[in-house]
Amino acid sequence: MCGIAGSYGQKVDKVQTTLDILEHRGPDGYGVKHLVNGTLGHTRLAIIDIIGGEQPLVSDDRQTWMVCNGEIYNYRQLRADLDYPFQTDSDNEVILALFQKHGTRTAEHLDGMFAFALVDDDTFYMARDPLGIKPLYYGWDGETIHFGSEIKAIQDKVTEIMEFPPGYWYSNKDGFVRYYDLAQVNEDAITQSKTAPPSLDDIQASLRRAVKKRLMADVPVGVYLSGGLDSTIVASLVAQEIDDVHSFAVGVEGSEDIKHARLAAKALGTQHHECIYTMDEMIEALPDVIYHLESFDPLLVRSSIPNYFLARLTRKYVTVVLTGEGADELYAGYHYLKEFNDTDLREELLKLTGTLYNCNLQRCDRMTMAHSIEGRVPFLDTDFIKLSFSVPLEQKIYGEKAIEKWALRKAFEGMIPPEVAWRYKEQFSKGAGSSHLFEEMAEREIGDAEFKQACADILEETGIDITTKETLLYYREFIKHFGKNAASLVQLWAGKDVA
Repeated sequence: MCGIAGSYGQKVDKVQTTLDILEHRGPDGYGVKHLVNGTLGHTRLAIIDIIGGEQPLVSDDRQTWMVCNGEIYNYRQLRADLDYPFQTDSDNEVILALFQKHGTRTAEHLDGMFAFALVDDDTFYMARDPLGIKPLYYGWDGETIHFGSEIKAIQDKVTEIMEFPPGYWYSNKDGFVRYYDLAQVNEDAITQSKTAPPSLDDIQASLRRAVKKRLMADVPVGVYLSGGLDSTIVASLVAQEIDDVHSFAVGVEGSEDIKHARLAAKALGTQHHECIYTMDEMIEALPDVIYHLESFDPLLVRSSIPNYFLARLTRKYVTVVLTGEGADELYAGYHYLKEFNDTDLREELLKLTGTLYNCNLQRCDRMTMAHSIEGRVPFLDTDFIKLSFSVPLEQKIYGEKAIEKWALRKAFEGMIPPEVAWRYKEQFSKGAGSSHLFEEMAEREIGDAEFKQACADILEETGIDITTKETLLYYREFIKHFGKNAASLVQLWAGKDVA
Protein backbone atom coordinates (compact mmCIF):
# COMPACT_ATOMS: atom_id res chain seq x y z
CA MET A 1 0.00 0.00 0.00
CA CYS A 2 1.21 3.44 -0.80
CA GLY A 3 0.47 7.07 -1.39
CA ILE A 4 0.46 8.61 -4.85
CA ALA A 5 0.46 12.23 -6.02
CA GLY A 6 1.31 14.18 -9.13
CA SER A 7 0.14 16.27 -12.02
CA TYR A 8 -0.32 16.24 -15.76
CA GLY A 9 -0.06 19.35 -17.88
CA GLN A 10 3.03 20.76 -16.25
CA LYS A 11 5.80 19.71 -13.92
CA VAL A 12 5.28 20.39 -10.22
CA ASP A 13 8.65 20.95 -8.60
CA LYS A 14 7.33 20.83 -5.02
CA VAL A 15 6.01 17.26 -5.22
CA GLN A 16 8.44 16.25 -2.46
CA THR A 17 6.47 18.41 -0.02
CA THR A 18 3.32 16.53 -1.02
CA LEU A 19 5.03 13.18 -0.50
CA ASP A 20 6.09 14.29 2.97
CA ILE A 21 2.39 14.85 3.73
CA LEU A 22 1.63 11.30 2.56
CA GLU A 23 4.57 9.64 4.32
CA HIS A 24 2.26 7.76 6.70
CA ARG A 25 0.90 5.86 3.66
CA GLY A 26 4.37 4.72 2.67
CA PRO A 27 7.29 5.11 5.08
CA ASP A 28 9.52 2.57 3.31
CA GLY A 29 10.65 4.87 0.53
CA TYR A 30 9.62 7.44 -2.03
CA GLY A 31 10.17 8.17 -5.69
CA VAL A 32 9.59 11.09 -8.05
CA LYS A 33 9.67 11.23 -11.84
CA HIS A 34 9.61 14.60 -13.62
CA LEU A 35 8.32 14.28 -17.17
CA VAL A 36 8.01 16.86 -19.92
CA ASN A 37 4.26 17.14 -19.33
CA GLY A 38 3.87 16.23 -15.68
CA THR A 39 5.19 14.74 -12.48
CA LEU A 40 4.56 11.42 -10.73
CA GLY A 41 5.27 10.88 -7.02
CA HIS A 42 5.02 7.82 -4.80
CA THR A 43 5.49 6.92 -1.13
CA ARG A 44 5.93 3.21 -0.59
CA LEU A 45 4.74 0.68 1.96
CA ALA A 46 6.64 -2.42 0.83
CA ILE A 47 4.35 -5.47 0.58
CA ILE A 48 5.29 -7.34 -2.62
CA ASP A 49 8.86 -7.46 -4.00
CA ILE A 50 10.29 -5.56 -1.06
CA ILE A 51 13.68 -5.00 -2.73
CA GLY A 52 12.72 -4.37 -6.36
CA GLY A 53 9.26 -2.81 -6.24
CA GLU A 54 10.17 0.87 -5.98
CA GLN A 55 8.02 3.36 -7.89
CA PRO A 56 7.45 5.16 -10.20
CA LEU A 57 7.59 2.08 -12.40
CA VAL A 58 8.64 2.36 -16.05
CA SER A 59 7.80 0.14 -19.03
CA ASP A 60 10.44 -1.94 -20.80
CA ASP A 61 10.70 0.65 -23.61
CA ARG A 62 10.89 3.46 -21.03
CA GLN A 63 7.99 5.28 -22.67
CA THR A 64 5.36 4.72 -19.97
CA TRP A 65 5.63 5.73 -16.30
CA MET A 66 3.21 4.83 -13.54
CA VAL A 67 2.49 5.18 -9.82
CA CYS A 68 -0.02 2.90 -8.10
CA ASN A 69 -1.55 2.53 -4.65
CA GLY A 70 -2.95 -0.95 -4.17
CA GLU A 71 -2.67 -4.67 -4.71
CA ILE A 72 -3.43 -6.66 -7.88
CA TYR A 73 -4.57 -10.08 -6.72
CA ASN A 74 -4.56 -11.73 -10.15
CA TYR A 75 -1.10 -10.47 -11.09
CA ARG A 76 0.48 -13.92 -11.26
CA GLN A 77 -2.12 -15.11 -13.77
CA LEU A 78 -1.75 -11.90 -15.76
CA ARG A 79 2.04 -12.22 -15.83
CA ALA A 80 1.73 -15.77 -17.15
CA ASP A 81 -0.61 -14.67 -19.94
CA LEU A 82 1.26 -11.52 -21.03
CA ASP A 83 4.21 -11.55 -23.43
CA TYR A 84 6.16 -8.87 -21.63
CA PRO A 85 9.72 -8.63 -20.24
CA PHE A 86 8.92 -7.93 -16.60
CA GLN A 87 11.69 -6.12 -14.76
CA THR A 88 10.44 -6.64 -11.18
CA ASP A 89 8.34 -9.04 -9.13
CA SER A 90 5.94 -6.23 -8.19
CA ASP A 91 2.26 -6.99 -8.67
CA ASN A 92 1.76 -3.41 -9.89
CA GLU A 93 4.04 -3.85 -12.91
CA VAL A 94 1.35 -5.86 -14.71
CA ILE A 95 -0.52 -2.58 -15.21
CA LEU A 96 2.23 -1.35 -17.52
CA ALA A 97 2.16 -4.59 -19.49
CA LEU A 98 -1.63 -4.47 -19.77
CA PHE A 99 -1.53 -0.89 -20.98
CA GLN A 100 0.77 -1.83 -23.84
CA LYS A 101 -1.69 -4.53 -24.91
CA HIS A 102 -5.12 -3.10 -23.99
CA GLY A 103 -4.62 0.65 -23.66
CA THR A 104 -7.39 2.41 -21.79
CA ARG A 105 -9.23 -0.88 -21.18
CA THR A 106 -6.47 -1.90 -18.76
CA ALA A 107 -8.55 -1.46 -15.61
CA GLU A 108 -11.11 -4.03 -16.79
CA HIS A 109 -8.50 -6.80 -16.49
CA LEU A 110 -7.47 -6.08 -12.90
CA ASP A 111 -8.72 -7.97 -9.87
CA GLY A 112 -7.75 -6.01 -6.81
CA MET A 113 -7.89 -2.73 -4.95
CA PHE A 114 -6.10 0.10 -6.68
CA ALA A 115 -5.79 3.73 -7.65
CA PHE A 116 -3.12 4.55 -10.21
CA ALA A 117 -1.92 7.18 -12.65
CA LEU A 118 0.03 6.52 -15.84
CA VAL A 119 1.72 8.73 -18.43
CA ASP A 120 2.53 7.37 -21.90
CA ASP A 121 3.82 9.82 -24.51
CA ASP A 122 0.78 12.09 -24.98
CA THR A 123 -1.65 10.02 -22.87
CA PHE A 124 -2.57 10.52 -19.22
CA TYR A 125 -4.58 7.66 -17.69
CA MET A 126 -5.98 7.15 -14.19
CA ALA A 127 -8.22 4.42 -12.75
CA ARG A 128 -9.80 3.47 -9.44
CA ASP A 129 -10.93 0.01 -8.35
CA PRO A 130 -14.59 -1.08 -8.73
CA LEU A 131 -15.68 -0.35 -5.14
CA GLY A 132 -13.33 2.52 -4.32
CA ILE A 133 -11.40 0.58 -1.70
CA LYS A 134 -8.39 2.75 -2.47
CA PRO A 135 -8.90 6.53 -2.43
CA LEU A 136 -8.15 9.03 -5.20
CA TYR A 137 -8.81 12.78 -5.42
CA TYR A 138 -8.18 15.26 -8.21
CA GLY A 139 -8.63 18.89 -9.19
CA TRP A 140 -7.64 21.42 -11.83
CA ASP A 141 -5.34 24.43 -11.90
CA GLY A 142 -5.92 25.88 -15.35
CA GLU A 143 -5.00 23.17 -17.86
CA THR A 144 -3.13 21.11 -15.29
CA ILE A 145 -4.78 18.21 -13.41
CA HIS A 146 -3.48 17.38 -9.93
CA PHE A 147 -4.18 14.08 -8.17
CA GLY A 148 -3.44 12.45 -4.84
CA SER A 149 -4.40 9.65 -2.47
CA GLU A 150 -5.83 12.04 0.11
CA ILE A 151 -7.47 15.46 0.21
CA LYS A 152 -4.49 16.91 2.04
CA ALA A 153 -2.20 16.03 -0.88
CA ILE A 154 -3.85 18.46 -3.33
CA GLN A 155 -5.81 20.96 -1.26
CA ASP A 156 -3.25 23.74 -1.71
CA LYS A 157 -2.96 23.19 -5.47
CA VAL A 158 -6.55 23.45 -6.70
CA THR A 159 -9.59 25.64 -6.07
CA GLU A 160 -12.04 22.72 -6.15
CA ILE A 161 -11.31 19.19 -4.89
CA MET A 162 -13.17 16.28 -6.46
CA GLU A 163 -13.26 12.58 -5.69
CA PHE A 164 -12.37 10.17 -8.48
CA PRO A 165 -15.38 7.84 -8.86
CA PRO A 166 -15.01 4.08 -8.19
CA GLY A 167 -15.25 1.77 -11.18
CA TYR A 168 -14.08 4.43 -13.65
CA TRP A 169 -11.00 5.17 -15.68
CA TYR A 170 -10.02 8.54 -17.07
CA SER A 171 -7.84 9.65 -19.95
CA ASN A 172 -7.03 13.09 -21.23
CA LYS A 173 -8.49 12.03 -24.59
CA ASP A 174 -11.70 10.26 -23.52
CA GLY A 175 -12.59 11.81 -20.17
CA PHE A 176 -14.28 9.58 -17.57
CA VAL A 177 -15.45 6.10 -18.63
CA ARG A 178 -17.22 3.58 -16.39
CA TYR A 179 -15.84 0.06 -16.60
CA TYR A 180 -17.64 -1.51 -13.60
CA ASP A 181 -21.35 -0.98 -12.99
CA LEU A 182 -22.53 -2.28 -9.62
CA ALA A 183 -26.17 -1.75 -10.59
CA GLN A 184 -25.71 -3.98 -13.63
CA VAL A 185 -24.01 -6.62 -11.47
CA ASN A 186 -27.07 -6.49 -9.23
CA GLU A 187 -29.48 -6.85 -12.18
CA ASP A 188 -27.55 -9.85 -13.51
CA ALA A 189 -27.59 -11.40 -10.04
CA ILE A 190 -31.37 -11.01 -9.77
CA THR A 191 -31.73 -12.97 -13.01
CA GLN A 192 -29.34 -15.64 -11.76
CA SER A 193 -31.11 -16.00 -8.42
CA LYS A 194 -34.38 -16.90 -10.16
CA THR A 195 -32.86 -19.98 -11.77
CA ALA A 196 -29.80 -21.00 -9.74
CA PRO A 197 -29.43 -19.23 -6.39
CA PRO A 198 -26.18 -20.01 -4.55
CA SER A 199 -26.13 -22.55 -1.75
CA LEU A 200 -24.63 -22.02 1.68
CA ASP A 201 -21.66 -24.10 0.51
CA ASP A 202 -21.25 -21.73 -2.45
CA ILE A 203 -21.12 -18.76 -0.08
CA GLN A 204 -18.45 -20.40 2.05
CA ALA A 205 -16.36 -21.50 -0.94
CA SER A 206 -16.50 -18.08 -2.60
CA LEU A 207 -15.44 -16.21 0.53
CA ARG A 208 -12.69 -18.75 1.14
CA ARG A 209 -11.29 -17.97 -2.32
CA ALA A 210 -11.53 -14.24 -1.62
CA VAL A 211 -9.60 -14.62 1.63
CA LYS A 212 -6.88 -16.78 0.05
CA LYS A 213 -6.30 -14.16 -2.64
CA ARG A 214 -5.70 -11.56 0.03
CA LEU A 215 -3.03 -13.52 1.86
CA MET A 216 -0.42 -12.77 -0.80
CA ALA A 217 2.39 -10.75 0.78
CA ASP A 218 6.11 -10.76 1.46
CA VAL A 219 5.41 -9.38 4.96
CA PRO A 220 3.45 -10.67 7.99
CA VAL A 221 -0.38 -10.82 7.66
CA GLY A 222 -2.92 -10.64 10.51
CA VAL A 223 -6.66 -10.21 11.12
CA TYR A 224 -8.92 -7.84 12.97
CA LEU A 225 -11.07 -9.79 15.40
CA SER A 226 -13.78 -7.68 17.02
CA GLY A 227 -15.73 -10.71 18.20
CA GLY A 228 -18.52 -9.94 15.77
CA LEU A 229 -19.72 -12.28 13.05
CA ASP A 230 -17.90 -10.76 10.06
CA SER A 231 -14.39 -10.44 11.48
CA THR A 232 -14.64 -13.86 13.12
CA ILE A 233 -15.57 -15.50 9.81
CA VAL A 234 -12.57 -13.89 8.13
CA ALA A 235 -10.30 -14.81 11.03
CA SER A 236 -11.45 -18.43 10.91
CA LEU A 237 -10.62 -18.69 7.20
CA VAL A 238 -7.23 -17.03 7.66
CA ALA A 239 -6.41 -19.30 10.61
CA GLN A 240 -6.96 -22.29 8.35
CA GLU A 241 -4.32 -20.97 5.94
CA ILE A 242 -1.71 -19.43 8.29
CA ASP A 243 -0.22 -21.01 11.39
CA ASP A 244 -0.23 -18.88 14.54
CA VAL A 245 -2.01 -15.99 12.87
CA HIS A 246 -2.05 -12.74 14.86
CA SER A 247 -5.48 -11.30 15.71
CA PHE A 248 -6.30 -7.86 17.11
CA ALA A 249 -9.15 -6.41 19.17
CA VAL A 250 -9.83 -3.05 20.76
CA GLY A 251 -12.17 -1.57 23.34
CA VAL A 252 -12.58 0.04 26.72
CA GLU A 253 -12.32 -2.13 29.79
CA GLY A 254 -15.34 -4.43 30.02
CA SER A 255 -16.60 -3.79 26.46
CA GLU A 256 -18.59 -6.47 24.64
CA ASP A 257 -16.15 -6.57 21.73
CA ILE A 258 -13.23 -7.46 23.99
CA LYS A 259 -15.21 -10.25 25.66
CA HIS A 260 -16.39 -11.85 22.41
CA ALA A 261 -13.02 -11.38 20.69
CA ARG A 262 -11.30 -13.32 23.47
CA LEU A 263 -13.82 -16.11 23.07
CA ALA A 264 -13.34 -16.24 19.29
CA ALA A 265 -9.54 -16.05 19.51
CA LYS A 266 -9.45 -18.96 21.95
CA ALA A 267 -11.67 -21.06 19.70
CA LEU A 268 -9.63 -20.26 16.57
CA GLY A 269 -6.24 -20.57 18.25
CA THR A 270 -4.90 -17.19 17.16
CA GLN A 271 -2.12 -15.19 18.79
CA HIS A 272 -4.42 -12.56 20.19
CA HIS A 273 -3.58 -8.95 21.06
CA GLU A 274 -5.76 -6.31 22.70
CA CYS A 275 -5.74 -2.57 23.06
CA ILE A 276 -7.65 -1.28 26.09
CA TYR A 277 -7.99 2.50 25.80
CA THR A 278 -9.42 5.18 28.06
CA MET A 279 -11.81 8.07 27.52
CA ASP A 280 -8.95 10.54 27.99
CA GLU A 281 -7.01 8.80 25.21
CA MET A 282 -10.04 9.13 22.93
CA ILE A 283 -10.22 12.88 23.50
CA GLU A 284 -6.49 13.22 22.91
CA ALA A 285 -6.66 11.24 19.66
CA LEU A 286 -9.65 13.08 18.15
CA PRO A 287 -7.74 15.77 16.19
CA ASP A 288 -5.37 13.19 14.71
CA VAL A 289 -8.27 10.88 13.81
CA ILE A 290 -10.11 13.64 11.93
CA TYR A 291 -6.90 14.71 10.19
CA HIS A 292 -6.36 11.20 8.84
CA LEU A 293 -10.04 10.33 8.32
CA GLU A 294 -10.79 13.50 6.33
CA SER A 295 -14.42 13.49 7.46
CA PHE A 296 -16.63 15.08 10.10
CA ASP A 297 -19.50 12.59 9.86
CA PRO A 298 -20.33 11.67 13.48
CA LEU A 299 -20.89 7.95 13.02
CA LEU A 300 -17.73 7.65 10.97
CA VAL A 301 -15.60 9.66 13.37
CA ARG A 302 -16.99 7.80 16.36
CA SER A 303 -16.19 4.39 14.91
CA SER A 304 -12.81 5.54 13.58
CA ILE A 305 -11.43 6.25 17.05
CA PRO A 306 -11.30 2.61 18.18
CA ASN A 307 -10.04 1.69 14.69
CA TYR A 308 -7.24 4.23 15.11
CA PHE A 309 -6.09 2.53 18.31
CA LEU A 310 -6.56 -0.88 16.73
CA ALA A 311 -4.32 -0.03 13.77
CA ARG A 312 -1.67 1.39 16.08
CA LEU A 313 -1.57 -1.90 17.98
CA THR A 314 -1.58 -3.96 14.77
CA ARG A 315 1.46 -2.18 13.33
CA LYS A 316 3.61 -3.60 16.14
CA TYR A 317 3.14 -7.13 14.76
CA VAL A 318 2.09 -7.17 11.07
CA THR A 319 2.02 -4.96 7.98
CA VAL A 320 -1.12 -6.39 6.32
CA VAL A 321 -4.45 -7.01 8.05
CA LEU A 322 -7.72 -8.53 6.79
CA THR A 323 -10.98 -6.94 7.96
CA GLY A 324 -14.72 -7.62 7.81
CA GLU A 325 -15.97 -4.53 5.94
CA GLY A 326 -18.79 -5.13 3.48
CA ALA A 327 -20.68 -8.02 5.02
CA ASP A 328 -23.43 -5.88 6.57
CA GLU A 329 -24.11 -4.18 3.24
CA LEU A 330 -24.23 -7.43 1.27
CA TYR A 331 -26.21 -9.49 3.80
CA ALA A 332 -28.53 -6.92 5.41
CA GLY A 333 -26.77 -6.61 8.75
CA TYR A 334 -28.31 -3.30 9.88
CA HIS A 335 -31.41 -3.33 12.06
CA TYR A 336 -33.32 -0.64 10.17
CA LEU A 337 -33.31 -2.84 7.05
CA LYS A 338 -35.87 -5.15 8.63
CA GLU A 339 -38.52 -2.49 7.93
CA PHE A 340 -38.07 -2.67 4.13
CA ASN A 341 -40.08 -4.67 1.61
CA ASP A 342 -38.13 -6.80 -0.87
CA THR A 343 -37.89 -4.19 -3.63
CA ASP A 344 -36.77 -1.43 -1.29
CA LEU A 345 -34.41 -3.76 0.57
CA ARG A 346 -32.60 -4.75 -2.61
CA GLU A 347 -32.27 -1.11 -3.66
CA GLU A 348 -31.00 -0.11 -0.21
CA LEU A 349 -28.38 -2.87 -0.13
CA LEU A 350 -27.19 -1.80 -3.57
CA LYS A 351 -26.95 1.81 -2.41
CA LEU A 352 -25.13 0.89 0.80
CA THR A 353 -22.60 -1.26 -1.05
CA GLY A 354 -22.08 1.35 -3.74
CA THR A 355 -21.38 4.14 -1.24
CA LEU A 356 -19.05 2.25 1.08
CA TYR A 357 -16.10 4.20 -0.33
CA ASN A 358 -17.36 7.30 1.50
CA CYS A 359 -18.13 5.41 4.70
CA ASN A 360 -16.60 2.23 6.12
CA LEU A 361 -13.99 1.86 3.38
CA GLN A 362 -12.78 5.41 3.98
CA ARG A 363 -12.48 4.62 7.68
CA CYS A 364 -10.62 1.38 6.95
CA ASP A 365 -8.15 2.95 4.54
CA ARG A 366 -7.42 6.08 6.54
CA MET A 367 -7.06 4.48 9.97
CA THR A 368 -4.83 1.65 8.73
CA MET A 369 -2.75 4.01 6.62
CA ALA A 370 -2.41 6.43 9.55
CA HIS A 371 -0.21 3.72 11.07
CA SER A 372 1.32 2.44 7.83
CA ILE A 373 -0.51 -0.85 7.55
CA GLU A 374 -2.52 -2.23 4.64
CA GLY A 375 -6.14 -3.23 5.18
CA ARG A 376 -7.71 -5.84 2.90
CA VAL A 377 -11.45 -6.51 2.60
CA PRO A 378 -12.33 -10.00 1.31
CA PHE A 379 -16.12 -9.51 1.57
CA LEU A 380 -15.77 -6.92 -1.20
CA ASP A 381 -14.14 -9.27 -3.67
CA THR A 382 -16.03 -8.65 -6.94
CA ASP A 383 -16.80 -12.37 -7.43
CA PHE A 384 -18.17 -12.57 -3.89
CA ILE A 385 -20.26 -9.45 -4.42
CA LYS A 386 -21.81 -10.95 -7.54
CA LEU A 387 -22.62 -14.18 -5.70
CA SER A 388 -23.97 -12.32 -2.67
CA PHE A 389 -26.33 -10.21 -4.74
CA SER A 390 -27.89 -13.45 -6.02
CA VAL A 391 -28.55 -14.83 -2.51
CA PRO A 392 -32.35 -14.70 -1.95
CA LEU A 393 -33.41 -11.82 0.29
CA GLU A 394 -35.33 -14.17 2.58
CA GLN A 395 -31.98 -15.79 3.42
CA LYS A 396 -30.51 -12.44 4.40
CA ILE A 397 -33.29 -11.41 6.80
CA TYR A 398 -34.76 -14.74 7.83
CA GLY A 399 -37.93 -16.00 9.46
CA GLU A 400 -40.41 -14.58 11.93
CA LYS A 401 -37.60 -13.27 14.14
CA ALA A 402 -36.07 -11.42 11.15
CA ILE A 403 -32.54 -12.72 11.78
CA GLU A 404 -30.13 -10.50 9.87
CA LYS A 405 -27.26 -12.04 7.84
CA TRP A 406 -28.83 -15.48 8.29
CA ALA A 407 -27.16 -16.97 5.21
CA LEU A 408 -23.70 -15.95 6.44
CA ARG A 409 -24.41 -17.26 9.93
CA LYS A 410 -25.58 -20.63 8.58
CA ALA A 411 -22.77 -20.92 6.04
CA PHE A 412 -20.11 -20.58 8.75
CA GLU A 413 -21.84 -21.66 11.96
CA GLY A 414 -19.77 -24.84 12.21
CA MET A 415 -16.49 -22.93 11.90
CA ILE A 416 -16.96 -20.25 14.57
CA PRO A 417 -18.26 -20.26 18.17
CA PRO A 418 -22.07 -20.27 18.36
CA GLU A 419 -21.98 -17.30 20.77
CA VAL A 420 -20.42 -15.31 17.90
CA ALA A 421 -22.32 -16.88 15.02
CA TRP A 422 -25.64 -15.72 16.49
CA ARG A 423 -24.44 -12.58 18.27
CA TYR A 424 -26.71 -9.52 18.04
CA LYS A 425 -25.36 -6.82 15.72
CA GLU A 426 -23.87 -3.73 17.41
CA GLN A 427 -22.26 -0.60 16.01
CA PHE A 428 -18.49 -0.97 16.25
CA SER A 429 -18.23 2.17 18.38
CA LYS A 430 -20.83 0.80 20.79
CA GLY A 431 -19.30 -2.65 21.00
CA ALA A 432 -15.89 -1.10 21.55
CA GLY A 433 -17.33 1.14 24.25
CA SER A 434 -16.93 4.56 22.67
CA SER A 435 -20.36 5.63 21.47
CA HIS A 436 -21.49 8.57 23.61
CA LEU A 437 -18.40 10.39 24.91
CA PHE A 438 -18.21 13.08 22.23
CA GLU A 439 -21.95 13.58 22.02
CA GLU A 440 -21.93 14.45 25.72
CA MET A 441 -18.78 16.58 25.35
CA ALA A 442 -20.30 18.61 22.50
CA GLU A 443 -23.45 19.19 24.55
CA ARG A 444 -21.33 20.61 27.38
CA GLU A 445 -19.06 22.77 25.23
CA ILE A 446 -21.49 24.23 22.66
CA GLY A 447 -24.36 26.39 23.84
CA ASP A 448 -27.76 26.32 22.14
CA ALA A 449 -27.56 29.87 20.77
CA GLU A 450 -24.01 29.31 19.54
CA PHE A 451 -25.08 26.07 17.84
CA LYS A 452 -28.06 27.68 16.10
CA GLN A 453 -25.99 30.57 14.75
CA ALA A 454 -23.10 28.33 13.66
CA CYS A 455 -25.44 25.98 11.77
CA ALA A 456 -27.06 28.91 9.96
CA ASP A 457 -23.67 30.33 8.97
CA ILE A 458 -22.34 26.97 7.72
CA LEU A 459 -25.50 26.30 5.71
CA GLU A 460 -25.26 29.71 4.03
CA GLU A 461 -21.52 29.43 3.31
CA THR A 462 -21.24 25.79 2.26
CA GLY A 463 -24.75 24.36 1.83
CA ILE A 464 -23.98 21.76 4.52
CA ASP A 465 -26.76 21.10 7.01
CA ILE A 466 -25.24 20.52 10.47
CA THR A 467 -27.95 18.94 12.63
CA THR A 468 -26.19 17.98 15.88
CA LYS A 469 -23.69 19.58 18.23
CA GLU A 470 -21.48 16.52 17.88
CA THR A 471 -21.29 17.08 14.12
CA LEU A 472 -20.40 20.73 14.69
CA LEU A 473 -17.62 19.68 17.07
CA TYR A 474 -16.09 17.48 14.37
CA TYR A 475 -16.72 20.03 11.61
CA ARG A 476 -14.74 22.69 13.44
CA GLU A 477 -11.79 20.33 13.81
CA PHE A 478 -12.11 19.31 10.14
CA ILE A 479 -11.88 22.85 8.75
CA LYS A 480 -8.77 23.52 10.85
CA HIS A 481 -7.02 20.95 8.67
CA PHE A 482 -8.81 21.22 5.34
CA GLY A 483 -10.85 24.42 5.22
CA LYS A 484 -14.41 24.88 4.07
CA ASN A 485 -13.44 24.10 0.48
CA ALA A 486 -13.12 20.38 1.19
CA ALA A 487 -16.24 20.05 3.33
CA SER A 488 -18.53 19.39 0.35
CA LEU A 489 -16.78 16.03 -0.18
CA VAL A 490 -18.00 14.68 3.16
CA GLN A 491 -21.06 12.43 3.00
CA LEU A 492 -23.07 12.58 6.23
CA TRP A 493 -24.55 9.26 7.37
CA ALA A 494 -25.87 10.45 10.71
CA GLY A 495 -29.44 9.41 9.97
CA LYS A 496 -28.79 5.69 9.77
CA ASP A 497 -26.97 2.98 11.69
CA VAL A 498 -24.35 2.33 9.02
CA ALA A 499 -21.19 2.47 11.10
